[in-house]
Amino acid sequence: MYIKSLIIGLGQIGMGYDLAKHPANTVYTHAKSFAEHPDYELVAGVDPSEKQRNLFQKHFNCKAYSTITDALSANVPDLIVVATPTQNHLLAIKQILSYTKPKAILCEKPLAYDIEEGKEILDRCESAGVKLFVNYMRRADPGCIEIKAKISSGVISTPVKAIVWYSKGIFNNGSHFFNLLEFWLGPFSSGKIIESGRFWNDIDPEPDLHAVFERGSAIFMAAWEESFSHCAIELLSPAGRLSYQNGGELIDWQSTRGSSDFDGYVELDTNVERIPNGMSCYQLNVANQLSNAIAGRANTLCTGRESLITLQSINQLLH
Repeated sequence: MYIKSLIIGLGQIGMGYDLAKHPANTVYTHAKSFAEHPDYELVAGVDPSEKQRNLFQKHFNCKAYSTITDALSANVPDLIVVATPTQNHLLAIKQILSYTKPKAILCEKPLAYDIEEGKEILDRCESAGVKLFVNYMRRADPGCIEIKAKISSGVISTPVKAIVWYSKGIFNNGSHFFNLLEFWLGPFSSGKIIESGRFWNDIDPEPDLHAVFERGSAIFMAAWEESFSHCAIELLSPAGRLSYQNGGELIDWQSTRGSSDFDGYVELDTNVERIPNGMSCYQLNVANQLSNAIAGRANTLCTGRESLITLQSINQLLH
């Protein structure tokens, strides 16, 4: 039986990234992931823009509606994606739950800017018996899952120290990497702002900050998105060095070895282990994990409650 899926918000992550000129085997959006995945049926989209609705209907051959109420009057989806601007997440979820109780909602990140709004979204979904997930898509990436396994097994021993580069705001893009470090290193415990920085689009702060997690710590540094995009992690372990570059498209692990030149010295091995990843089809990875979650199987997705913890941790750091 197919998972009937509906997408609210037909912007870049909704469908736009996959309408650009990319190789045929890339999957960067919700629309393409559900259209191509064998477990799903893409039944409808929602967007106030007539242009976006026409593009959706042309490329994905299913109906697009101007309002959530119209879409849910005509469809009973199992899964609803909320890909509206962050400040509209709560309103969209209120409207959804007033009409239907889907098996799951996948909300774009961040869950909210405001903690109380995040709590209300989570409370409403839990009260309705609807599973809530947030699209921190790296949690579904095979490379990131492999790194977590290496940390859990001790191949990457702890405590670690990391440098994280992010851009486009600590909530919008920085939270991807904050949530990823929570996934790898355990709960956030403390931290401080190093430099307050500026605001991206006058909304989202871009501080440089220090964060301490259960199994290590990280310095987050804000880059300049208007100059070039740069999202990366360098993680040092007593057992070696992890390089996570190009947003996760290139992942290398170097273990340690005894120096061949100097007795008693330890150095990084020149033999580098390339860790395979699936960032060229990151939204398809999420669809795989969502299928598991809806069926009650193990999955690595970020739950609504975990996303709220990320939001609370970042707000604790900022205040």
